[in-house]
Amino acid sequence: MKVLFKQRLFSWFDTYDIYREDGQTLFTVRGKLSWGHKLVIEDASGQSLGMVKQVILTWLPRFDFFVGDQFVGAIKKQLTLFKPSYILDFNGWQVSGNWMEWDYQIVSSNGSLVASVSKALFHLTDHYEIDIVNPQDALLCLMIVLAIDAEKCSRND
Repeated sequence: MKVLFKQRLFSWFDTYDIYREDGQTLFTVRGKLSWGHKLVIEDASGQSLGMVKQVILTWLPRFDFFVGDQFVGAIKKQLTLFKPSYILDFNGWQVSGNWMEWDYQIVSSNGSLVASVSKALFHLTDHYEIDIVNPQDALLCLMIVLAIDAEKCSRND
């Protein structure tokens, strides 16, 4: 399942539209007023499905994932010299990729591919293509992409 992730150009808070390859809206992500990033994920009808929330006052960036109101895992940036790295406490998954964080993979603990992510260049806003092996993992994969994108944006501010 191929999913297209597009950040809206003109919005007060971070807002993203998530589409299937055929153009059908899967999710809308809306940033909410909060200390740190707080991104609420809604389905196409506006029903809240989950949230990615930055934990503030930590030495390295950390984001918690919620499905509904239930905590399901977290991602934390790891201290490295050259290649950004993340520790994923979530479904036994791991993130691996290139040094610029534009292309990376989400893999399961047994090494099988969960999703591959690539950033489309030459756009005014962030655009990603997410190729998800199992469509049931779409929401969870989106949470990881949102957290990594938010961490990169915070670092560049």
